[in-house]
Amino acid sequence: MLYYLIRYLEAVFEPPGFQVIEYITVRAALAAITALLIALFIGRRIIQWLAHKQLGEQVREGIHAGVVDHTHKQGTPSMGGLIILIAVLGATLLWGAIGEVYVWLIMLATAWMGVFGFVDDYIKVVKRDKSGMPARVKLIGQVTLGLLVGSVLYFHPQFSDIKTLTYLPFVADETLDYNILRHWFTGVDLGWVIYIPIVIFILTALSNAVNLTDGLDGLAAGVTGIVAVGLTALAYIAGNAIFSDFLNEMMLPGAGELTVFAAALAASCFGFLWYNGYPASVFMGDTGALSLGAAVGTMALMVKKELLLPLLCAVFFWETLSVIIQTTYFKYTRRKYGEGKRVFKMAPIHHHYEAQGWHEAKIVLRFWLITAVTVVATLLVLRIR
Repeated sequence: MLYYLIRYLEAVFEPPGFQVIEYITVRAALAAITALLIALFIGRRIIQWLAHKQLGEQVREGIHAGVVDHTHKQGTPSMGGLIILIAVLGATLLWGAIGEVYVWLIMLATAWMGVFGFVDDYIKVVKRDKSGMPARVKLIGQVTLGLLVGSVLYFHPQFSDIKTLTYLPFVADETLDYNILRHWFTGVDLGWVIYIPIVIFILTALSNAVNLTDGLDGLAAGVTGIVAVGLTALAYIAGNAIFSDFLNEMMLPGAGELTVFAAALAASCFGFLWYNGYPASVFMGDTGALSLGAAVGTMALMVKKELLLPLLCAVFFWETLSVIIQTTYFKYTRRKYGEGKRVFKMAPIHHHYEAQGWHEAKIVLRFWLITAVTVVATLLVLRIR
């Protein structure tokens, strides 16, 4: 909104220097600074309010059969994802071109899962029901969001020429077209039959993946913040004609505005780390985890880089895979031998390392470093074609 106000003042009064607001890089920097300040200053007040209301984490003694004990985290304020949501959405409202479909859709997706996460946290923390929101209700929220995002990206006129196309890594001058049904049903638009379920799967998987990763102080926030830095670069490249041409990428008019949101997202996560780093003064809860997953997944889909998610979000991917491996192997061995066996001491994988005696601060730092490497590798892949 502030962006539009400055543009109006520029058009009417032509004050010197106001022209810089037209540059996406300037607004991205301003959004990052704004989000960081909001997270730092609003965060303290939110944490104090949560502590005053005694809305803290409830940890069962001897959790996970005594392998990892988190009872020292008992009473730490939860629902801190509100800090991230207020920071990123507030900064984007101020400096983003919210009239652009890219901007309002990413804000809607983030807020959508933030609401579901908040309700889940409310049930757990306020109602003292550790089971939280029923899994089917959470799934309905994720599927509905996927339907909404997929429908907009497919049926909105702005995406009519690229709706089923996406970036194909390592293949020069080629894209992947999800509309494989066109070979059999000519003259009938059935691309959405494939594309929308893919969107639903990605958003559901990624929001759950961030949720699984949110198990140690600063882990999910730090990894997401670093991933958001990579998304900032990807969004800027997608919306910039010069960089897109240089890297032989699809030029996506309007996608550059996502740079503002991505920069705000990164700064919000880093600002949240001021309070969430070890030892955490607040936990993000599902309010933050689900909304962050939705934001990252939606951004990757909009800039047509969803096939790079396993590399860009390698930590999230490995956390989820560890749970799948652990659960599948346990059920298989229990069915075959009558006693379930485990591949890891615990899952997700960060608890496996914790059970081996690693300090959680060391685990978090190393996962951050791994993410930094995979983000750089993701950007390098753009040149390997």
